[in-house]
Amino acid sequence: MLINKNSVVEFHYTLRDTDKELENSYGGEPLIYLHGFKGLFETLENALVGKTVGDKLEVTLTPEQSYGQRREGALQRIPIKHLQGAKVWKPGMTAVVESNQGREQVTIVKVGRFNADCDLNHPLAGKTLTFAIEVVALREATEEEITHGHVHNKGGCGH
Repeated sequence: MLINKNSVVEFHYTLRDTDKELENSYGGEPLIYLHGFKGLFETLENALVGKTVGDKLEVTLTPEQSYGQRREGALQRIPIKHLQGAKVWKPGMTAVVESNQGREQVTIVKVGRFNADCDLNHPLAGKTLTFAIEVVALREATEEEITHGHVHNKGGCGH
């Protein structure tokens, strides 16, 4: 079987920028996604078309193909109660916030008593990123997964 639209793909990856490794999945579960439903960056998803279990590939993405260029002055004061991910916040930490565009990662710049000044750029904005990928599992999506547009865990997604 080859990866194409409606394939459920599991892969391990190592992500690095030009200087260092940023993260990898080999110590835990592989990443799983429904191919063809914009669950990955478009360039990354396109590179996986036609691959199969056991295939390894390396894909380099420019900032425009991933998290975009950094926007100068993209600071916002956010009430601490809206920051998700920790109980105590310090400059340099990343938080998740709900916005009109969905869940977004922000970087804490300064912490006050009730608010935090946050950099709204994604922490990886402006970076050229290289993904080293190993496809570890592949199957056809179920009709329910295709209808919902995402992979379901064993037993369904609860919708």
